[in-house]
Order: sequence, then C-alpha cells, then structure tokens
Amino acid sequence: MKIAFIGGGVMGEAMVSGLLNKKVVEAEAILVSDVDQARRKALAEKYGVQCSADNRSAIGCDILILAVKPQSLGKVLAKLRGKLRSDQLVLSIAAGASTKTISNGLGHDPVVRVMPNIAVQVGEGVCIWIATEAVSPAQRERARTILAALGKEIYVSDERYIDMATAVSGSGPAYIFLVVEALIEAAVHIGLPLELAKELVLQTVLGSARLAQASDKHPAELRNMVTSPGGTTAQGLLRLEEGGARAILAQAVIAAHEKAKALAQGG
Repeated sequence: MKIAFIGGGVMGEAMVSGLLNKKVVEAEAILVSDVDQARRKALAEKYGVQCSADNRSAIGCDILILAVKPQSLGKVLAKLRGKLRSDQLVLSIAAGASTKTISNGLGHDPVVRVMPNIAVQVGEGVCIWIATEAVSPAQRERARTILAALGKEIYVSDERYIDMATAVSGSGPAYIFLVVEALIEAAVHIGLPLELAKELVLQTVLGSARLAQASDKHPAELRNMVTSPGGTTAQGLLRLEEGGARAILAQAVIAAHEKAKALAQGG
C-alpha cells in the first residue's frame, strides 16, 4: 500500500508521523507533495519519506490524502481532475469541504472525508469520518486501518456531523492547550517553579481525561466528587462560573462550527 499526501502542513505531518510510529507503512511507501522546497527537505530528512513538488506524482499511489488548506483545495482538485485511477481511494481532511465537493472537483467517486485532530501525531487522536457509496468494502477497511492507527476512529452516517466535529474534536486541542497554558501561568503566579507547574498541570489534565473515559459517571458527578462544600475547589469553581467559563467554551464551539459551515460555502 502506497500513500500520497497532498500537502505537508502540520496535520499532514502529524498523520505521517502517526502512521510511521504505528508501522502501518514504511517510510518508502509514503509520498508527500508540497510546493514549499524547505518543507519538502525538512520532511524528507526527518521521516525518510519521498517528496515531490508536483501533485501529479501522487497519481500512482493507492491512497491519496488531501491535506491542503481549504483555500488551496479548488486549485489542487482542478489539477488532478480526471487523472486518478478508478480504484484509487481519496481521503480528504480539508475543513469544510464536503464529499460532494471533493468528488465533483476530481471527477472521482471513491472519497472518504475525515476530520482528525493534532493528537494523531502520538497515536491518541480522534478521526471522525464518512465514505461515499462508491467506496468499496475493501477500501473502507483500508481507511479504517489507517485512521485506527492514529487513535480512535468513529464512522458516521450523516456528513453534518463532520463539520460539528471540526468545532469540537478538530479545534478542541487548541482549547485544551489554552487551558493548560493558563493553568501553568497561574501556578507560576502563585509561586510554583515553571517545570513543576507544567508537570502538575499536564498530568492533571491527562489523568482527569482518563478517569472520565474509564468512568460511567457524568462529568458533573466527577466534578462533584472533587468538590467539598466550602472547600478550595468550590471557591475556584465559583470564580470560573462567575467569569462565564462555561458560556465562553460554548461560544467558542459554536463560532468554530459556523466557520466550518462557511468554509463549505466558500467563505
């Protein structure tokens, strides 16, 4: 199985790293096409993958992964239109671009649309995906194998959920990183050494997520387990609620979802 990445940006690189770490394919079986010469050089040196400046070099690969920015997608599709083999599978991770947009743009029906997140780089990502009817059972299994190697894969039957996931799991790591950054800064402010603050915050976030995943309790129940009446946690939570933390997070997800829908309409 040979895989081509059209675009060597952050998410494309994260997927390359994840696939190599899980040994789904060898470096020699990955081709990355990118217009940036410095980027090609860096990827080739770091991962040992093949690199090209010409997207058409990906035509011979079994799976073609579109990892370009939505603004560049139209031009990429136009250059590849009518050139793919009927048995090639196309995976698109371009935000906001529907399977219909990809299929019509390429003149090619076997298309999988995926919304991954940056944690695929360490095999802890989540990839929500959907496939067109033209994707064969064998191609679906190939897609599932690739995505499962990057973390958790979730297949959905309604494409609307992809844009919704973009706002939650796709953008979600950035929200979490912001919270982590703020907690570390606050810890340093009250007197903790930076490295100790970082270690405490990261393990707290990791442990909390794993507990929530392993538990059958609602997050509100878990929160209550940590919150003693009149205690330090209760005081901290009160300030968060007064500051509108819950509403701000909701607004962030809604805003990201609206942007994802706008991208689908060319906005």
